This record gives sequence, structure tokens and C-alpha cells, in this order.
Amino acid sequence: MKCFALACLLLTVGLANAQREFPDDFQFGVGTSAYQIEGAWNEDGKGESIWDHLVHNHPDKITDRSNGDVACNSYHLWRRDVEMLKDLGVDIYRFSIAWTRIMPTGISNEINAKGVEYYNNLINALLENNITPLVVLYHWDLPQRLQEIGGWTNREVIGHFREYARFAFQTFGDRVKWWTTFNEPLQTCRQSYEWDAMSPGLEFPGIPSYLCSHNLLLSHAEAVEVYKTQFQSIQGGKIGITIDSSWAEPRSNSTDDMEASEINMQFILGWYAHPIFSTQGNYPQVMIDRIGNFSRYQGFAKSRLPVFTQEEINKLKGSADFFGFNTYTTALVHKNDAANTVNYPEPSFDHDRGIIEYQDPSWPATGSSWFRVYPEGIYNLLKWISKEYNNPEVYVTENGYSDRGGTRDEGRVDYYKSYLNSVLNAIKDGCNVKGYVAWSLMDNFEWRAGLSERFGLYFVDYNHPNLTRVQKSSAKFYANVVKTHTIDMKLMPEPEEYTPYDKGTGSMIIPTISVIFASIAVLMRQLF
Repeated sequence: MKCFALACLLLTVGLANAQREFPDDFQFGVGTSAYQIEGAWNEDGKGESIWDHLVHNHPDKITDRSNGDVACNSYHLWRRDVEMLKDLGVDIYRFSIAWTRIMPTGISNEINAKGVEYYNNLINALLENNITPLVVLYHWDLPQRLQEIGGWTNREVIGHFREYARFAFQTFGDRVKWWTTFNEPLQTCRQSYEWDAMSPGLEFPGIPSYLCSHNLLLSHAEAVEVYKTQFQSIQGGKIGITIDSSWAEPRSNSTDDMEASEINMQFILGWYAHPIFSTQGNYPQVMIDRIGNFSRYQGFAKSRLPVFTQEEINKLKGSADFFGFNTYTTALVHKNDAANTVNYPEPSFDHDRGIIEYQDPSWPATGSSWFRVYPEGIYNLLKWISKEYNNPEVYVTENGYSDRGGTRDEGRVDYYKSYLNSVLNAIKDGCNVKGYVAWSLMDNFEWRAGLSERFGLYFVDYNHPNLTRVQKSSAKFYANVVKTHTIDMKLMPEPEEYTPYDKGTGSMIIPTISVIFASIAVLMRQLF
């Protein structure tokens, strides 16, 4: 297919330019999130989050019925995590605070000193090793007590988030100079309320996802106002938000397919970016029009898309010092027309946008069913953001690759080569991209996929009682990128030597014949 051919051409160009350089001031990092790595779900006074609640009450919703009760045990093994960051040589460590670890119910009248101590220790250790903490206030783990009053669909949560943010700024802001209010609002709202694909695991199409997004954006605005009016001038930090999107590749060059791509980008990325980064503010006009028209046709008294007051529009507009952006993959899109109709629920977000998404089966697969490799997508997304929002300062705050295990992760190394090359192409073509954060530091609890999918630069042996972390080939490759600020397209490092732990016998596993033959094959390639 022509799109894949173009992606291959980009990779070929990258191979021919094996020593292309990132700017000297470009920053590299790696990321994690609290629920995915910390474990210690109920230790030292931590409260219950919506993810704790989901995995304990609905284990059937997790692919392998695992949970984050222990995860990578980073609550106890954070010193090892810092060692790994030192080995990678990264400038930035992007991690999230578990709201319930410092406020067990999510309400500011109760503070958990042990949780505060944990984050103080981590932040101090990072700074001692010249690693900049980039702290995410919310990475999907809402306190369960707040969910019981409606979660993000209840405007009361706005005030509770504001006070949680205020406490974080007061407590950690003397050392933390980079803040992100929310990670991926789309996953917080659409996946969680519309589709039952995240937590709290509801399936109520067409209404609560819009309420959730509205209140989340207003929570962002309140937290930013607190920071800018009370802390920023004293602490000297920056605050932003992280929005995620896949690229919407038109199925063809037809006018309809090009329009479908633009509608999809506005509904997915513009939904959260437009109120903050556009010159006019508010939701994208295409969302206002389509949802309003469908709502009237469906008999609603008013639009299912909530309306901002002018004061709220003004407060949201410009409420970010940088644009945090996460992306992984691409979808081909076209309109949900008479020739290719999908009967979406009505009302629903999918019915409102009227777009069909699919992926080209010729694109390389990964360890996740939703995820195929298309490196041109990240270039197109960065160009779209630049054009749509007057070229803001962008940090790619998540980008990475999934597989099902192993330490010689050639697919992940190839992914980073091609996607980093596309980021360089975007910078060359004028996009104001200032940093790149790889996802993730190590294998971890991958939400509804449990432990079945792995995104880490470091392999985690979940069978070992110490949850041993091992450098994959990708960790060594990425460390070379960080050190040299170049992409060595010919580099494929060998992983750290390690023999997996046999949980049944409590000893290391003797390599199988297939592993021995694979090792011989690697040696033969090195020799010849």
C-alpha cells in the first residue's frame, strides 16, 4: 500500500543518514505511571483507587486476571529504578503521583505522611543524580471514594483536584519544576465511560464521556490557575497537559477521506487541545455542530456536549506552558457512509464523529491488537499540531512499542529507530519539538492487558521474588541515543545476560534447545 511504502522510504532515508543529530538542547527521558509500577496498593496508609477497585472486584476484565497489587514493587525498589535511569543517562524521568498515596480518600482533610515521604525520597534521589523529575498529577487512578460520588462526571471533583494539586505544588514544588496536570484525558473519559475499556469500567455511550472531559478540562484550568498565581513566580517551574492521539491517515486522496481525517483529528486530539492551545478557545466547531445537531435530532433538550462559560473559555485558553503529546500508532479513516456503514450506538461518541477506523494488515504488528507500526504517523501528528496551534513547544511524553516478552527486542529497537527518525524529520521541517520520553522504563502492569503485554526498556522477571530488572537490547540502544544525540541505524546491541527464574523450583531455568540454537545463530551473525 502506498502509505506503507512511504513509511519504508522514510526508514530507508534514515538508514542512509545513520548519524543524523538531535539539537544540543533536546532532552531525552523515560516514563512510568504510579499504578503500573508501584505496587504496595494498601501499604502505609494508601487509599483505594478506581484501579484497585476494578481489579479486585472484576478480575475477569483483566486479560490474564493479574493486578497491580505488587506490579514492579517500585514503592520498595525505587532505588533500583533510579539506578536504571542512571544507566540510561536520561535527562528526564516522567512519573505520576498516586493521588490516594498522599490523600487516601482524595480529599485534602487527610494527608498520608508515608506517601509524601516516598515521593520526597524519589524526587531527592533523582535530583542527586542530575535527573529532572517531570511529575504527572493524574495518570488514571482516581480515588475510589470520589468515584462513588460520580467521579469525573461530578463537578464537585474539580475542587478536590484543585486542592490535591495545591498540596503537591506546596510539598514538592521547591524541587519539581515540570508539572503535567493530566495524562491522556481521552483514555480517562472515552475509554472509561463510553467503552468499558479502562477503569471505572462503565459502558454508557454518548453522555458521560463528554461530562468527564468537560470537568477534567476545568480541573486542569483550576490547577494551572493555582500554580500560576501562587507558586510559579517563586518556584520557577512549568505546567502543561499531556494529550494523546493516533494519526488519522485518509484512506485515499479523495475529498471525503481527507475531510474524514480532519474530523477525526478534531474529535480525538482537538477535543482537549483546542480549548487550551487554539487562539479562539472552546471545543472544535465541528464537535459543537455535530453533537448539537445529533442531540436535537435525538430528542435531547440541549446538546450532550456541555457548554463552557466565557469565563471558563478564557481561563482554559493558554493554560499550558508546553504541549505534552503521546502517540503510538496510526489508523486509516473514512466516513461512515452508506457504502460502508457501521451501526454505532445512538447516541454515542462514535456516532457523533461518524468515522470508521482500521489498520492496514501489512503494517508490522506488535504485542497489542490495537497497535501496528507506521512511523510516518508521528511526523504527520507533529506537523498537524504545529499548523493547528501556531507551533507550540511540544514534548513527546510517551512513545514506545509492545511485545510479549524477551530481552533481545529487535522489534522495539527498530521501532525507536524509525519513530525517532520521523521526529527528527518533523524538527527539520520546523516543528518546535523539544524533548522525547520513551515508554516505558520497564515492563509493568499494562492496564486491562495485565502483565501479558510488555513495553519496557528493561525486562521484569515477574517470577523472581526480587522482580529482577534486566537491560533489553532497546535499553542499550536508547542509552546510546541519549548519550550521542544521534540515531545509529545499524546498532542492534545484545541484551544484558540473564537466565530466567523458575518459580516452581526456585532456581534459574536451564536454557532450552531453542534458546541454545538462537544463541548460536546470534554468534554466527556476529562472526560472519
